[in-house]
Amino acid sequence: MQFESWSEFFAMGGHGLYVWLAYGATFMVLAGSYLAVRMQAVRQQRMLAWSLRTGADQAQADPADESLNRSQT
Repeated sequence: MQFESWSEFFAMGGHGLYVWLAYGATFMVLAGSYLAVRMQAVRQQRMLAWSLRTGADQAQADPADESLNRSQT
């Protein structure tokens, strides 16, 4: 499909509003997903760094793990 001008391209034969809203919504969902994953990764890296600095990973052991360790001895 060829268009004579940019305005015809953006109008998309009368369907431009629907087409561009669909592209915009898709872009927003993809960008939001990327940002959510990125923020979670940064949060986990900070928590890991904090736990390694403070030794909190050993101080806050999971109680379920302790019960397993007791049953094995």
